[in-house]
Amino acid sequence: MDKIADLPNINPEQLDLPTLDRLAPVGELTHRPRILMLYGSLRERSFSRFLTEEAARILQHFGAEVKIFDPKELPMAGSVAEDHPKVVELRELCLWSEGQVWCSPERHGTVTAVLKNQIDWIPLEMGAIRPSQGRTLAVMQVCGGSQSFNVVNTLRLLGRWMRMFTIPNQSSVPMAYKEFDDAGRMRQSAYYDRVVDVMEELFKMTLLLRGRTDYLTDRYSERNERAMKAIDAAIKRI
Repeated sequence: MDKIADLPNINPEQLDLPTLDRLAPVGELTHRPRILMLYGSLRERSFSRFLTEEAARILQHFGAEVKIFDPKELPMAGSVAEDHPKVVELRELCLWSEGQVWCSPERHGTVTAVLKNQIDWIPLEMGAIRPSQGRTLAVMQVCGGSQSFNVVNTLRLLGRWMRMFTIPNQSSVPMAYKEFDDAGRMRQSAYYDRVVDVMEELFKMTLLLRGRTDYLTDRYSERNERAMKAIDAAIKRI
């Protein structure tokens, strides 16, 4: 039996049949994995920044090229034109990245405005380019009190909305003021070990997915929509 005959609503010309050979990386990837890191506090002694910097050191040890975006002087989303230097910087870093790390304190049970503002400036589409789609993502949070997972849960939702591959592991550091020394370095603990776990998993998943994301994010519905628009345009020209 022709399997397509059982799927009368499918356009067979646009249906892809995935195979392992289609998952081969495209191009020669000799550069180090590129990781962009965002944090969610402007305080001078910012524990989300400290945690981000600690995670950056771990990623660099694994061999990643890491860039941390400084959210200072980034205007509120929609308050200035998109050619503002800080907006341009953030968007260029998103395009440069192959993976990202988002880290925020918990404020009123959710992410801070500082972190959310950065994400709000990242568009789903820039012409034919999607700055976030297909990137890997790791999420972390710092807590002022007992351990919570409100922030990482919210960041997962945002990552899914931004069409990113969010890794299963995550880090939540309770009573963060106890976990960092005066120099902002994270003390040895089970929480530090968990951060290593998360960065290790992010690095592995970024290696696994890069060079393959165009294929992994190529969708039947979008191919079919483009085909239908092309047919409609051809009919109008007749």
